[in-house]
Amino acid sequence: MIELNVELTDLFQSFPHEQNVPYVLIRVPAEQAGAWAELLSVPLRRCYVTDQALELNSLRTGQPKSQVLAAKLPDPGSTMSGDFGEILTYLYHAIQEHPSTVIGPKKWRLKQDRTKPAPYSDVVQFVLPTWPNASEADKLLCSEVKTKATNGGSSPISEAIADSEKDRTSRLAKTLVWLRERALGEDLGSTTIDQLNRFINATDFPPAQKHFRAVAIISANLVDGELADAPVETPTDHTVVVISVPELKNVYESAFNATLATISEGGA
Repeated sequence: MIELNVELTDLFQSFPHEQNVPYVLIRVPAEQAGAWAELLSVPLRRCYVTDQALELNSLRTGQPKSQVLAAKLPDPGSTMSGDFGEILTYLYHAIQEHPSTVIGPKKWRLKQDRTKPAPYSDVVQFVLPTWPNASEADKLLCSEVKTKATNGGSSPISEAIADSEKDRTSRLAKTLVWLRERALGEDLGSTTIDQLNRFINATDFPPAQKHFRAVAIISANLVDGELADAPVETPTDHTVVVISVPELKNVYESAFNATLATISEGGA
């Protein structure tokens, strides 16, 4: 989280657990969600581009940094909503594991098309307490994330559960190999190829834990109607997490607008 310049202590109160079984239910307080635009503006920007890359690409092209950043960010709509949900889950993982340090690739930097979601598993992160030495305490965190900010036909809870199964059966393995290939030529942030190999070549090391989550991030005015899709018994191979966010559409649009406002043409 150091790379993103986010203070986890500022976000702890954003995710109070109303219940933990048979699924996790979190209702984000309105005052906390209202503070996200300010708290997340710089971390959100750094999920898409490093300060150094922003500066270098501006110098290389002769274009203002605000334009370089805008070419990375999604347009308002479903992709922006989905990206915000994934980044929120990325931060939630870190909060849940605190005080352990969570590291993970910033997949949003690897998009081929800013108008579409990043491919493969949505959120992949690692807890490696004795790194560079591998241990049985090593953990991989993988979440499938669905976001619903406006009334429509999607069923984020059941869809997240169904797609989480894809992660558990095959997609996570493909994701890790894809990330390793991309890391050879692009910046994944603090994640290294050796760390990816820790989980790709799992048989070469002490057994590591894998934790899977199906995460549904839903606007607070819609969440009660969606909870009928939540499990009535606790799943054995994954955790279902439902996060209710007041005025979710306004919150994510405000956060992305604030991200653009963090740019100073004299410095990132």
